[in-house]
Amino acid sequence: MQRTMTTHLTRSQAPRRGFSLLEVIIAVTIVALLATLVVPRLTRFLAGANEDKATAEVNSLANAVRLYITQNTTGNLNDDFTLEMLVEGDDPYLDNASDLIDPWGTSYDIVIPGEQNIEFDVICYGPDQKQGGGDDIIHGKR
Repeated sequence: MQRTMTTHLTRSQAPRRGFSLLEVIIAVTIVALLATLVVPRLTRFLAGANEDKATAEVNSLANAVRLYITQNTTGNLNDDFTLEMLVEGDDPYLDNASDLIDPWGTSYDIVIPGEQNIEFDVICYGPDQKQGGGDDIIHGKR
């Protein structure tokens, strides 16, 4: 007669199939702590990037307006000039109307005559999207 050996595995010898609740709680806690450190820095970085982009776009729009003045006027802009005129015509000064929208989704504005500059001011109203408040970006102003 042959005897068949059966082996019984004890609980400590059985293969593990998943994570314990304690391991999951520790992992979630570590991820949450890392997120609280990274998210504020990332938010500040993105806010600074939007301001830099708006500054570059305001200066670019001012250059397009200067080119328009040189080619289409006798030296001064009329009070009825709008930035939308830069995307009109057969040979526009800007590629499309989306170039007139700031990083926060508001249209850039032009003030004739300028308050900061003599001829005109191209203005981005910043994150609050309202005139004033200290976050406005005007071409030529640092």
